[in-house]
Amino acid sequence: MLQKIAYHIFKWFSPFMVGRFKDAKGKTLPLTRVSNTTYIGNKENLIIADNVFIGHYNFLDASYGLTIDTGCQITNFVSIITHSSHISIRLYGKEYPHQKNLKGYIKGSVKIGAYTFAGPHSLIMPGTTIGKGCLISSYSYVKGEFPDFSIIGGNPAKVIGDTRTLDKEYLDANPELKTFYNEWANK
Repeated sequence: MLQKIAYHIFKWFSPFMVGRFKDAKGKTLPLTRVSNTTYIGNKENLIIADNVFIGHYNFLDASYGLTIDTGCQITNFVSIITHSSHISIRLYGKEYPHQKNLKGYIKGSVKIGAYTFAGPHSLIMPGTTIGKGCLISSYSYVKGEFPDFSIIGGNPAKVIGDTRTLDKEYLDANPELKTFYNEWANK
């Protein structure tokens, strides 16, 4: 009996995916799944398309605008932030909490293009734009603008490849997929 109760308690608090996610305007996105352990701050500034997967233990800050386009996959332990005090807190020291209009305080929207994949433990900084079809390697510190189909990796992250090179092998072996791929890739 005690094991059965413990099982149900553990099951209640375990991570799980929530389907049929509702955006900030209350619109149901039938193909979007978001983990119950993902935190979304300032959801009213989140623009999210359908067919998005956001896994477990993520931190998404939409304070200054966050756009996640269709088909994106945000794996686990990813942080996407639209503001950061990491510079200004060092500049002001103990006076930081008492100051206004902080110098070094970074803020800016983040845009993630369609069918982009963000690997575990990556950090996407304010003011970042990531093109469609990109792949962000695990443990990457991503800041800046990255073109479509970039493989992004490192700390700081840079373009280290092109996803079309990876995709070509699969498309050549499975030509029936080219129609699906070209439908979004050639927009």
